[in-house]
Amino acid sequence: MGLSVARLKSKSGILLRDRLINLQRRYKRVLQVCADVVLVWIALWLAFVVRLGIDDPIDPFGDYAWLFLIAPFIAIPIFIRLGMYRAVMRYFGNEALLAIFKAVTLSSLVLTLYIYLYRADVIVPRSLVFNYWWISLLMLGGLRLFMRQYFLGDWLMAGRHVPFLRHDEGLLKVAIYGSGAAGNQLLAALRMGKGMRPVAFVDDDERVAGQIVAGLKVYPSCDIARMVEETGVQEVLLAIPSASRSRRKEILASLEAYPVHVRTVPDVMDLASGRVSVTDLREVDVADLLGRDAVPPRQALFERCIRRQVVMVTGAGGSIGSELCRQILLNAPTTLLLFEHSEFNLYSIHSELEERVRRESLPLRLVPILGSVRDRERLKDVMRTWQVNTVYHAAAYKHVPMVEHNIAEGVLNNVMGSLYTAQAALKAGVENFVLISTDKAVRPTNVMGSSKRLAEMVLQALSRESAPLLFQAEPSVHHVNKTRFTMVRFGNVLGSSGSVIPRFYEQIRKGGPVTVTHPNITRYFMTIPEAAQLVIQAGSMGQGGDVFVLDMGWPVKIVDLAEKMIRLAGMSVRSESNPNGDIAIEFTGLRPGEKLYEELLIGVEGVTPTDHPMIMRANEEWLPWEAFKGVLSNLLAAVDADDYDRVRQILRETVSGYAPEGEIVDWIHQKRKSEP
Repeated sequence: MGLSVARLKSKSGILLRDRLINLQRRYKRVLQVCADVVLVWIALWLAFVVRLGIDDPIDPFGDYAWLFLIAPFIAIPIFIRLGMYRAVMRYFGNEALLAIFKAVTLSSLVLTLYIYLYRADVIVPRSLVFNYWWISLLMLGGLRLFMRQYFLGDWLMAGRHVPFLRHDEGLLKVAIYGSGAAGNQLLAALRMGKGMRPVAFVDDDERVAGQIVAGLKVYPSCDIARMVEETGVQEVLLAIPSASRSRRKEILASLEAYPVHVRTVPDVMDLASGRVSVTDLREVDVADLLGRDAVPPRQALFERCIRRQVVMVTGAGGSIGSELCRQILLNAPTTLLLFEHSEFNLYSIHSELEERVRRESLPLRLVPILGSVRDRERLKDVMRTWQVNTVYHAAAYKHVPMVEHNIAEGVLNNVMGSLYTAQAALKAGVENFVLISTDKAVRPTNVMGSSKRLAEMVLQALSRESAPLLFQAEPSVHHVNKTRFTMVRFGNVLGSSGSVIPRFYEQIRKGGPVTVTHPNITRYFMTIPEAAQLVIQAGSMGQGGDVFVLDMGWPVKIVDLAEKMIRLAGMSVRSESNPNGDIAIEFTGLRPGEKLYEELLIGVEGVTPTDHPMIMRANEEWLPWEAFKGVLSNLLAAVDADDYDRVRQILRETVSGYAPEGEIVDWIHQKRKSEP
């Protein structure tokens, strides 16, 4: 019965609170002003009581009625002017308290001047104003703090903190890792939202271990097992946006042993840029599992090919291309050309960048251009019209099985598209040309990797010609080469289109199974922003024909990555040793053209370091331009004839280490073989 009455009162209290929250703003301000007038009168009366005692109280309507009339007339306009009624009660904070202190202090000083300058004939105790000042501070500030807690709803549900009345109401129990500013902001947001029930803090700082912060106990990071047992926590929210990748990896490793789902607030750069807020919880970034800390970019290298220049990005709507555009935007180009063949991708990246340019008042021009890198005339016209200084060539088909099934398109886009873009840059007098390559170009087993290696070889051959006769160009017309060609090779980037990570997240969300091609498959990984930053810096370091290789760290075993992601989703891996686990991992076999492991260098003997610790220079073999043009002619003829056996043979003869495994799986080739 007692519990039912308590619930009824709680419900009526919630209804009143909701009615007050939904009032129009002007009515809320009228209520606040009326309440403050009453509080000023009470504070003034109590000031007399403190000075004269309770035995002989003054009559507010007697000799001092003038004082009770003038006090609110002085105080309220000052309160309005200093913004006391602009603060939203639910988000009442330190700034609002400071405004109250200033307003009450100023109103007390003005009241003092009025009393002793204009009513000097009336005896008013000198300590009265001081008493009025501190009592007003307590009452005005105290009411607002009380109302903040009321609107947050904590006191309406105080029964949950009483042992014999405690009930969980089905809310998800969460612990917040990090009791600093981000943790407290997150706690306030969760208490307002009522979707989760915060039960504890976890913190690395031993000085706060065992303390109570905002009503929650702080557990040390070495005592997570006891925290889970005592609180029954189901989810841990990481509120450590400024922690390094290596530290986050350690924390995630310590949480893997417990059946809790782990999510995190965004990193400090996203918070600082205003793109997200601390309440935008997301799944744990796989980059945190890898523990790789990015090296801060060197600004001089960053700006060399961008600042006050016209920059063009091909494949601007792709994973790497779009991030290149975001990074370029920050380095003050005069014009940024977004060259993309997908209308939707171009619209998406242009809208995003346009909004940022408007929001930050950036002094540059954005130009979205629809076009294909296989259209030689379109490329040449764009570069000449806009007098492009630097080209970042990110356009490519990069999904290994897809290109393996569509050999002609892979060759035409990756090889010929790179050739046409490079020749257009040479004709237009572009100063810098940077090709985004891949580790799959090293001893490839697939068409995608071999086509990217041929793209590298195109640039290597052209860079060594001072005035080449271009491929499929006017006979006997030499073009002066003023372009510095550079190639940057790196491995997989986290979250890119075709990446395994989003697929794992989706499979875990659906309850599994998580599919991995082979138990021993490994890959290098790097975040998209770090890759884009290093590409820009490496492109600034080239002398011409350079092949730069990014330091990708240590390769990651994909099955280990899948297991970590399952555990950090609060689930267990189903296996022979744990048949009752939540999600199974299934091995589907290597896909067409897929390698067990990737390499970054064809040979290690020619590798030299650079001034940047994360960038190496590789001296790879190359073919002279005149000889290479013959290879391109033969390759193009084989593609036009749909002769994929010949295509494979040309790739074998030209690309060092190309060793395809299995039969040709191109759809046209298979269809023709199956016909009688």
